[in-house]
Amino acid sequence: MNKVQQVVWQETVVQGERDLLGGERRAIPQRINLYRFPGIRHLLSSRWPQFLLRTLTLAGFVFTIVAGLIGSRVGSHNFAIIFVWIAWWTALKLVFIPLGGRSWCSICPIPLPGEWLQQGGILKKSGRHIGLNRRWPKRLKGSWLQSSGFLIIGLFSAVTLTDARLTAWVLLGLFGLALALSLVFEKRAFCSYVCPIGGFSGIYAKAAPVEVRVVDRAICAAHSEKSCYQNCPWGLYLVALQDSSQCGLCMECLRSCPSDNVAVNLRPFGTDLAREKANSRPSNRLDEAFLALVMLGSALAFSAVFTGPWGDLKSAAFAIGSLPWLVYGLGFLILNLVIMPGLFTLAVWTDQGRPRSKDRLRRAIASRAQVLLPLGLFAWIAFTISFAFPKLNYVVAVLSDPLGWGWNLFGTADVSGSLNVSSISSTLQVTLLMIGLFWSIKVAQRLPKINNLANGRHSLPIHLFCLAFTLAMLWLLVG
Repeated sequence: MNKVQQVVWQETVVQGERDLLGGERRAIPQRINLYRFPGIRHLLSSRWPQFLLRTLTLAGFVFTIVAGLIGSRVGSHNFAIIFVWIAWWTALKLVFIPLGGRSWCSICPIPLPGEWLQQGGILKKSGRHIGLNRRWPKRLKGSWLQSSGFLIIGLFSAVTLTDARLTAWVLLGLFGLALALSLVFEKRAFCSYVCPIGGFSGIYAKAAPVEVRVVDRAICAAHSEKSCYQNCPWGLYLVALQDSSQCGLCMECLRSCPSDNVAVNLRPFGTDLAREKANSRPSNRLDEAFLALVMLGSALAFSAVFTGPWGDLKSAAFAIGSLPWLVYGLGFLILNLVIMPGLFTLAVWTDQGRPRSKDRLRRAIASRAQVLLPLGLFAWIAFTISFAFPKLNYVVAVLSDPLGWGWNLFGTADVSGSLNVSSISSTLQVTLLMIGLFWSIKVAQRLPKINNLANGRHSLPIHLFCLAFTLAMLWLLVG
């Protein structure tokens, strides 16, 4: 890098720090570029390891659909239920998202067939491609559809998590929708704007310790072809990337950069939190605030239905189409669309000194929604421990008899019992919820200093909102 580039780069870093921290210079958290290590470099630069993993997950999901359609109707004996809602869902909550952000998106098989048609090849683009390649409608951008999808899942979750055939049809529907959208719209429109799991993992990716970033912005500025943008399946320009919520870790930018100017960083947890960019659009962040609130409300509802002591509530959630289910569904929607957004808005409004300006309130809600991310992430982890851990032994049994037809392929079909976590479950859940609470409070305390929206207030109403949610989760999970 010549002297001119060095000067430009230094000015960019200084200005970036000022924008990031509201004019206050702070040390940037230390990062380790994993791409510098030869072994990791080889794995990431080659498309074959990722392709083989995606092919494996595609085969697994296809088999899951087959098992759901023709296998046993008993959920605990069907590969579809155990693989999706116990094994995969647990791995997603406890491993993929907390440690890798959107790492699941990098090997997810659902967009794979449509992507092959889009690029006219399996490993890379060719001259032949199928699809209209239209832009996604501007009005539908953001995570609003992802929030809606998650709400729909919540309405039918009790049956979906126990009925193998319904699970199979849901997976078929996702595959079909992803394929249809890829034939009409450019890039991964389904993953970016529709997939509820993409929204779920994306919003919590801000807290994860992995990121893909540019090494030297000056090199990118001087590069006219913008190879990373042209080859990114998500349609992202790496220099403009503000956080990790939209990056699917596909590594195409890394492979296409002619200057070796892309890093895969290991960073401190929560680096993206409380580090708003000055040029962020409030409307784009407001949809993420709503998604974060939907995650909190759904965690409460799922905990009440699947781990709570109320038999009538469980029966109502299972009786789809009945009057009790309609009452349950109405309550679920009111919780997520009215109560949670209303309480959080009230907390922010009070914290801001009761502002009369709607625009200022919107900006404050969008900014302070970051405190909800550690809270929600650890709430979902705590719920998973109570819901999925006792059923993990079913995974070993169903591998030998995936269709519930009496097979014993690996000699493990007769494994009985459950993982005994009762002695540590409550302690572990309390610990996790406390970590989420204190992490959220720490984020809330940093926000006023950065955004200057609270005039130096101590965010007490926000703290009380976080505390109330944590107490509610403790009551539902621990009692």
